[in-house]
Amino acid sequence: MKLKPKVLAMILAGGRVDELNVLTAYRPKSAVPFGGFARVIDFALSNLMHSGLERVAILSQYRSFSLINHIGVGAAWDMTGRYRGVSILPPSQGSGQSSWYRGSADAIHQNLDFIQYHDPETILVLSGDHVYQMDYREILQYHREKDADLTIACLQVPMPEASRFGVAEIDDEDGERGGRILQYQEKPVDPKFNWASLTVYCFRPSVLYEVLEANAREDDSFEFGRDILPRIMASQRRVFGFKFRGYWGYTRTVDEYWQTNMDLLGPEPKIRLADWGIRTNLEHRSVRDCQPLKVGTGASIENSLVYNGCVVEGRVENSILFPGVHVKSGAEVKNSVLFYDNVVGHGAILDTVVSDVNVTFGARVRVGGAAGVPQGEKVTVIGWNNHLLDGMVIGSGCTLHPNLRPEQMVGEIGNGEVVR
Repeated sequence: MKLKPKVLAMILAGGRVDELNVLTAYRPKSAVPFGGFARVIDFALSNLMHSGLERVAILSQYRSFSLINHIGVGAAWDMTGRYRGVSILPPSQGSGQSSWYRGSADAIHQNLDFIQYHDPETILVLSGDHVYQMDYREILQYHREKDADLTIACLQVPMPEASRFGVAEIDDEDGERGGRILQYQEKPVDPKFNWASLTVYCFRPSVLYEVLEANAREDDSFEFGRDILPRIMASQRRVFGFKFRGYWGYTRTVDEYWQTNMDLLGPEPKIRLADWGIRTNLEHRSVRDCQPLKVGTGASIENSLVYNGCVVEGRVENSILFPGVHVKSGAEVKNSVLFYDNVVGHGAILDTVVSDVNVTFGARVRVGGAAGVPQGEKVTVIGWNNHLLDGMVIGSGCTLHPNLRPEQMVGEIGNGEVVR
């Protein structure tokens, strides 16, 4: 007989991040496609599945339809059964003070009744926005061994980048495994330590309940990094850092999202989806029913991930193509990520592009590849449901919003321009 789970996992998956631009115009960041067939949230869900953690709640509020459609009943991650399952918890209006989630901590606070109903021994709070492989049983075991009130998974980052993260100073109490957190600062201007929080938290439930109630009563903002962690540190609780040393892909900006996808490529890729055992919902967008990849005579595919349902008659290099992409003869796709059902017309050339679903690039279109543009400003993003007219020229670092009208598709768009 399967025992009632002792751990309840809560995935923070509701937000839209403005830096991801048009990719989150119609979906939360956690539902953004990744790697040719998956979604960003699949990494947290697959980690939970491989860790044997099967009672999961997903907190979502921003344009949740895409995420709800993707998760389904959780069957793709074996999360169906008497003591297992996925619950999607959007904000709801009721007789109390419920409202839109005002932040990550408020999202958990509004669902305390759900958490207390399940009465877990440990609450595992995760972000649905990161690309990594972790066996959560290791941090849970460390959390129990230390009789901790809070344990935070941390990754050491280069000191020049530490100001972008919530960072902790961790003592050497347990060497390579971790230690007590001596200080925690959220995105400090001048950081003095560089163990970055992965937004993977193990909480003692009573401590989390107490600090969430205080945050709701007394604070003006409701975020874990900015409010909850400093409150717990200030109350002299037992707070420990678990040192993680694997790959961690950040997807906050378009450039980071593009780079994390590129980490799937090369002779020694940093991300190995097959080895990581990533699961996804193959029913979503009917991925399961796609025909095998078709490669035309004279076509070439080099250092790329090209999935079922694609037709390649031109050249694809160092790129990721989702199901349904058609690269016509004479076309070239380089250093790019093309979402579902893109069509690249005859003689078109795409270089360093991220293109959302249902985009058609007309014949002889040129996108990206401008010389002398810094790498961080090179990625051109095309919003969904756009048709780029034959012969258009679009520079590097451009942004085209979704559903543009034909008259907005002028002959040339310069480097860094935004069309909305």
